[in-house]
Amino acid sequence: MTTENNFIYLTLALLLLLFSSAVVEQYAAGYGQGLITASTVLTLIIGIFSIRSERRWFHTGVGFTTAIVLIAIAESIMDNAGLGYIHLLIMLGFFSLTAWLAIQQVLSADTLYRNRISGAICFYLLLGMIWAMIYLLLMRADPDSFAGIATTDWRDNYMRLVYFSFITLTTLGYGDIAAALPVPRFFVYLEAIIGQFYLAILVASLIGMRFSGSENKE
Repeated sequence: MTTENNFIYLTLALLLLLFSSAVVEQYAAGYGQGLITASTVLTLIIGIFSIRSERRWFHTGVGFTTAIVLIAIAESIMDNAGLGYIHLLIMLGFFSLTAWLAIQQVLSADTLYRNRISGAICFYLLLGMIWAMIYLLLMRADPDSFAGIATTDWRDNYMRLVYFSFITLTTLGYGDIAAALPVPRFFVYLEAIIGQFYLAILVASLIGMRFSGSENKE
């Protein structure tokens, strides 16, 4: 795994996390949380090694992964509402930091163009995951934050809010789930705005870099 192909691995890991979570919810609800945790840990590990240019990030990423494993074990042993908050906050921190480091590499002049494209897709997936964690935290803080979702454990609502996050990010908006309170509505329209500006600005920038690189070669 090098800076020439690292985003391919990270994108595949994120897709694996989303797909395995969907399979668990559809076919093994209530029994497959271990698979989701394993996929999450695998995604974190690949994220660490795909963006390991800084020693500080490497150690921070290892800390994130270790914390997720320990909290997942603790959650399976005892029922403590506070552990859910910690779990989601760590996930939010990891996805946010990974997205920040990823976009820096995507915009770097030393990154190959094809890896930039993979990085742009990866960053888009990370944006959806970041907002999904925010929505899960809002749901735990107030069960009435979203209409169309039962007030159950956050692990049961995980894929529903991931789905809602990506639907919002793309401004598709089926309407089966909706923000019901002012604060969740703020984060919903903020995600929609960021999603549109991302496509308009970053993708245009990548195309501009491509043409600029071609002109320099000529």
